[in-house]
Amino acid sequence: MIFQGALGAFLLAFPALFSIVNPLGGAIIFHEVTALQEHARRIALARRVAIYSALVMLVALWAGTYILSFFGISLNALRIAGGIVVGTRAYEMLSQPDSSSARKQEEAKPVSEAVTDDLAGYAFFPLTLPFTTGPGTIAVAVSLGTERPEALTAMATFYAGVSLAALVMAVIIWASYSTADHMAAVLGKSGRQVVARLAAFLLLGIGVQIALSGVIPVLHEALAR
Repeated sequence: MIFQGALGAFLLAFPALFSIVNPLGGAIIFHEVTALQEHARRIALARRVAIYSALVMLVALWAGTYILSFFGISLNALRIAGGIVVGTRAYEMLSQPDSSSARKQEEAKPVSEAVTDDLAGYAFFPLTLPFTTGPGTIAVAVSLGTERPEALTAMATFYAGVSLAALVMAVIIWASYSTADHMAAVLGKSGRQVVARLAAFLLLGIGVQIALSGVIPVLHEALAR
């Protein structure tokens, strides 16, 4: 029963996290942003991004609901805000992929020396937030955390399953980002543009879905009054 509970929680969390993180599409963005860095530096950045992403997801899964309660923020408000941010970012990537890529490369140029001195800071922002585990991922993780059962044993099993899903997701992020240069070489320039457009389109749909999951309950509450 314990194994089944943990497996059920894992199967609930992993597809949701994988769809919103989209590590393959993120690897293309990671390659563009870190194109001016040495291979060893990109590997180190990928490792740190994976660690920070795991921490972001675990904190959101374990303590997200309590943090929202402390600041008086409803889950629906978080979903709406996260969906808007994700949708806006996806629309920018979808409508102007070339200029967006050029802008990111330009942003990476002046920080090439700073990365050497502040690897941890650059890995966290902007590579972890908002590129990898941004508002959409946090909203999804917090939503998953609200699905926890009330019984103590079942709750422990649930958190074990969702935490394992977050850790596996972090490993996939590390593997995808570490091999981003090889992936980009195989795809070529046109292939990268196609993948970036598809990833942006899927991300736009995910953003709309996240926002709707917050808007619909709010509308139901307003109409019921």
